Amino acid sequence: MIQRIQTVYLTLVALITGLAINYLSLWTVGDKVLYYKDEILFLVPALLSSVLALLTIFLYKNRQNQFVSVRLLLLINLILLGLLLYRLLNLPGEPSGTEKGIGLLVPIVSIVLLFLANRAIRKDEELVKSVDRLR
Repeated sequence: MIQRIQTVYLTLVALITGLAINYLSLWTVGDKVLYYKDEILFLVPALLSSVLALLTIFLYKNRQNQFVSVRLLLLINLILLGLLLYRLLNLPGEPSGTEKGIGLLVPIVSIVLLFLANRAIRKDEELVKSVDRLR
């Protein structure tokens, strides 16, 4: 049952988060561009989110474990979003200014996709329970 819609959502989370580590900038201060890989505080939750999303795909045989794993991923992405917002609010204001990068949206997109995956897993579980009642 790996061809379920939650597999698509979890694959997108893993791809987006994995690509964001090296290629999507968080912000620019002066001439310095900051990526996820530049600070360990952002790198660890992003890597953890990407790897756990890939591992969660293969828990399709045990939907309860997959459900719990997606909840853990939601928590990790909320923590990452909180860290990014805290750091963004404490950036120094310079005359040259700071530019926000597209990498700040990665945890938000991941949270939405994980919410959709969680809902799909729950629907699958309800469907299996309803079929078991008919037997």
